Amino acid sequence: MKSCIYPGTFDPVTNGHLDVIKRAIKIFDKVVVAVAASQSKKPLFSLQERVKMAKISTVNLKNVEVVGFDNLLVDFAKSRSINVVIRGLRAVSDFEYELQIGYANAALWDKLETVYLMPSLQNAFISSSIVRSVLSHGGDVSKLVPSEILKNLKAARD
Repeated sequence: MKSCIYPGTFDPVTNGHLDVIKRAIKIFDKVVVAVAASQSKKPLFSLQERVKMAKISTVNLKNVEVVGFDNLLVDFAKSRSINVVIRGLRAVSDFEYELQIGYANAALWDKLETVYLMPSLQNAFISSSIVRSVLSHGGDVSKLVPSEILKNLKAARD
């Protein structure tokens, strides 16, 4: 069974993230959505809240597991015996950053491979930071995030 890890902060999970997860399921037998603590990014939602929202969003997707982690991705991958990482690319601006991260991870563990997937065009502009910005201004994010987590987002905004 070939598995992959899809790491990220998922602050919050978006339709773009789900798009990438669904693409990964077509290629891999199992997708581990690894929600990073990422305290340096000062996430809006706690790790527990982000894990919960990711679980709610993927509950109907077979062979998807959601877990939180707070160590190096390479160490997390080794602990799970998974040597493939999935990363989403929305635009050319993502590519340079993701390429650097992929090379850094490969330097830390030469068995680790990074596979880049693009979301569909309708989800290519969506990012968690856009969702947080729209939320902070009281805007409607219903077309940007899974409907299952809307109540979680509204509770955070109120």
